[in-house]
Amino acid sequence: MARTQESPGAQLRILWVRLSRFPGGRWIFNKILGWKIPYTGKLGATILTLEPGHVRVQLRERRAVRNHLQSIHAIALANLGELTTGLALVGAMPESIRGILVGLDVSYTKKARGTIESEAICEIPKVYEPMDYRVDAKIRDSSGDMVAEVRAHWRLGPVPEKQTTK
Repeated sequence: MARTQESPGAQLRILWVRLSRFPGGRWIFNKILGWKIPYTGKLGATILTLEPGHVRVQLRERRAVRNHLQSIHAIALANLGELTTGLALVGAMPESIRGILVGLDVSYTKKARGTIESEAICEIPKVYEPMDYRVDAKIRDSSGDMVAEVRAHWRLGPVPEKQTTK
């Protein structure tokens, strides 16, 4: 009997469901995510919610993400927003569809200090041919004030057939 392979997004969700209910499971999940996506792993963000079309991610201010103004660096906020939108959208795509980030617009409204949270909520589109799709992430501080908004532009489309060499 042929076994269907799960998409990377489905694999992440399955791992999340299995681990997040146990003590220390979210910590383990976040370490695995950082290992699978090394650049993003350096950010040190913590996934709080992982559902198709809805992701919440937390980031604590610490020296590694701080700028010279003693707040969270602008690029760390952009990276956090990209991670949040990517997990919400691309994490919900079937194996036959891939997403590539093609643009990122970030608006900064307040210095980000302390523990912040990024949230992305989106509809999961049906993809029949290449299309562009925007997902927004709102980043708030612990008092609920918006510190940044990230508008991520994703190109969605069928995974190209692998070329074989003869």
